[in-house]
Amino acid sequence: MEIFFENEIEEKMAFDFDYMQVIKAVCNGVLEHLECPFECEVNIILTDNTSIREINKDTRNIDKETDVLSFPNLFFDEPACFDISDDELADYMDPENDLIVLGDIILSYDRIISQAIEYGHSIKREFAFLITHSMLHLCGYDHMEEGEAKVMENLQNDILNKLGITRD
Repeated sequence: MEIFFENEIEEKMAFDFDYMQVIKAVCNGVLEHLECPFECEVNIILTDNTSIREINKDTRNIDKETDVLSFPNLFFDEPACFDISDDELADYMDPENDLIVLGDIILSYDRIISQAIEYGHSIKREFAFLITHSMLHLCGYDHMEEGEAKVMENLQNDILNKLGITRD
């Protein structure tokens, strides 16, 4: 797993944990749980509410801040069905390293902090939850319908519990 991380708010950030270690553990944990057969890469940007609002408006035509945005590079007939033909693989591969590019994750630092307080759990847990949630989107999961939402919720809980990142 290759992770390209860009921190747009470094001077503002005050995590009390090794955020790169959490990112790696969560991304790898999701792919292992879903039994992804490929070596992958993902791009992650940590930004603030102002920037994520602008991106949300430009890409989704929604003029409000959000906690996380996911931009998948792969499109699945069904979630986490990694049956990709050799012809298609070339379209999804980074030619510099031959890794499958899953897509991009954009996180709002401001929302990570405020939601951790709102939900009464650690900042680390909220950070890990949002990455898990977004990685599942990159692997074809959605939560537009009640059944889909339940599947995603169960996967998120299973993955985070397996990693020992709980609400406690």
